[in-house]
Amino acid sequence: MKRLLPFFFIFLMPLSVMAQKKVIAQAQTFVKSGKELARAEKMMSDLLKDSANQRNEKIWLTMLEAVKKQYEQGNEKLYLKQKYDTASLFSTARKLFLICEAFDSIEVMPDKKGRVNIRHREKNAEWLRTLRPNLYNAGTFFLRKLDYANSWTYYDTYLDCAWQPLFSAHNYMENDSIMSSAAYWALYAGYRLRMPEKVMKYRELAEKDSARLDNILQYVAEMQLQASDTVAYVGTLRRGFAHTPSHHFFFPRLIDYYNKAMPDSANVFIDNALATDSTNSLFLFAKSSVLLNAGQYSQCINTTRKLLAVNDSLPEAWCNMGLAYYNQAVELERSMQRNKKKRKAVNALYEQSRPYMERFRSMAPNQQTKWVPALYTIYLNLNMGKEFEEIDSLREKLRQ
Repeated sequence: MKRLLPFFFIFLMPLSVMAQKKVIAQAQTFVKSGKELARAEKMMSDLLKDSANQRNEKIWLTMLEAVKKQYEQGNEKLYLKQKYDTASLFSTARKLFLICEAFDSIEVMPDKKGRVNIRHREKNAEWLRTLRPNLYNAGTFFLRKLDYANSWTYYDTYLDCAWQPLFSAHNYMENDSIMSSAAYWALYAGYRLRMPEKVMKYRELAEKDSARLDNILQYVAEMQLQASDTVAYVGTLRRGFAHTPSHHFFFPRLIDYYNKAMPDSANVFIDNALATDSTNSLFLFAKSSVLLNAGQYSQCINTTRKLLAVNDSLPEAWCNMGLAYYNQAVELERSMQRNKKKRKAVNALYEQSRPYMERFRSMAPNQQTKWVPALYTIYLNLNMGKEFEEIDSLREKLRQ
């Protein structure tokens, strides 16, 4: 038996090569007939799973032609308005890019003598150039269907062409005018997936789309917060605020951060913001809130009065004004012995607080936990029987 083994391997190797050639020939027959194309593709894909076949040009080209014909047949059906799955056509188009990119990476490898012969790059890159817009369209297609995972994948393939050696002659980074737009939508899809790594992959490229910079920085900041990267998060907030001080996202979150981490800095930051725009309602409200929380009620009232003169549509501004008077009344009542003069001063402050808290109630009826306790105390001290009974009933419901 030992003497027969060498002969067994000698005969086995040619048989293996012959079987492989037979499989390739069968797949090529399928391709020429335009039938069993998916089967031909799989036959070649299975052969490529063997590392020994990786450099076999016939296998790659046969698989490429099988997929290419699938795309052409699907595209023809859509053109003739026949029933065909658009998503399937997009998938086939993307597959063509992946095959050509993989094949190109094989072609650049030197042979046993150290020679490199890149024969198909120019041709493949040129005809894929005409298909490339379909990758962008696919990203948009899936984005509209709220399929963010597929959307990101297609935008990623579209963008990745700029870094693929296969397309180096086309210089997409310089010559493609919608690269930043594709990067933005890829970033957005990653954001909707709540996947920071997908958001960050094309962040720098997306930021070249200056018209969308506010949205980009907001999405990035939220992902940085999700990743607990506080330093980066605050840095992005500061950059967003510098770009658009009046934006609803950046300034409030910066103030919230400073209030928690370094309260003194919050006040300085607000003052600096007001120095650039003294009538900005967002800045004035932040200043009003800081002063209220610090117990600086007179300054709070002055600031809030300026705010209401600029914008009287903010319920919280009316609340701050009402609480500034209300808190003074409560503190005065606690700090002095009971007497007629003190009672009069306390009631005067409650009377000043009342119209602001009532206005806040009408503007924010669902925020009962804020206005019910204050109005209860106000009506009780001002002996407003009818109003007190109604608010007392609401107070009891809140307790339940």
